[in-house]
Amino acid sequence: MQKIGFIGTGVMGSGIINNLLKANYQVSIYTRTESKAEPLIKKGAKWYNSPKEVVENADIIFSMVGFPKDVEDVYFNSEKGIFKDLKSNQTIVDMTTSTPTLAKKIGEKAEEIGALALDAPVSGGDVGARDGKLTIMVGGSKKAFDELQPIFEIIGKSNHYFGTYGAGQHAKMANQIMIAGTMTGMTEMLVYAKAANLDLPSIIKTVSGGSGDNWSLENYAPRILDSDFKPGFFSKHFLKDLRIAIDESEKMKLNLPATQKAKELYEKLVDEKDLGNDGTQALVKLWW
Repeated sequence: MQKIGFIGTGVMGSGIINNLLKANYQVSIYTRTESKAEPLIKKGAKWYNSPKEVVENADIIFSMVGFPKDVEDVYFNSEKGIFKDLKSNQTIVDMTTSTPTLAKKIGEKAEEIGALALDAPVSGGDVGARDGKLTIMVGGSKKAFDELQPIFEIIGKSNHYFGTYGAGQHAKMANQIMIAGTMTGMTEMLVYAKAANLDLPSIIKTVSGGSGDNWSLENYAPRILDSDFKPGFFSKHFLKDLRIAIDESEKMKLNLPATQKAKELYEKLVDEKDLGNDGTQALVKLWW
């Protein structure tokens, strides 16, 4: 079996790595703080001191970090980045939700080396990562996409190829634009129902049984009722995604007022209330 490297062991990355280990893949990992990777190490993952060392011990290198600046550092750091030691017989897959421009830069650099590259952001949150039911949106090398199907089938329920470098990131932006609407809708639905003195578990069950059903309602509304704001997906990362979506839409001369409003609400939550480390469901705290 091909040896896998994985850089980033956060909520999503850990779920993916666990499923790869269960499938008996040899997985090398890197995260900035080794202690945070201890649960994965105990399950058989091998920790290394840098992305460069992971590259030296893997055939396929995945990355899933926080922000585009982190992606830039992981790949292009002159001392310990992925490109410091990447060879022509290796494949790189960035699963971070990042910018199409950076995905293109990574892909073109990989081509110079002769390596294969994909941008492959995902949707499905912590539950999808844990259960191996992510949706994977892919851009980059079609050859790499075809070759990685066995791995994608372990970590996801579906995967879709959209074209050259950056196309996966554009697909993820389309996904996040949709989620922005479901998150604001779910939140305002609960706020309204509470103000009207409706039984909230009953209203969730009712709306979920009709045309108002959606993933955010099913997965996040019950957490809100339990005052569970642990991150399945960090609010600060969702705000990052919305900022990318608005920036990309402006480049295409599009005006997306609903997405803009969602961005402003998450800016209030993250920047003003300093709740960026809460899950996206914490948006309700702007009212409750």
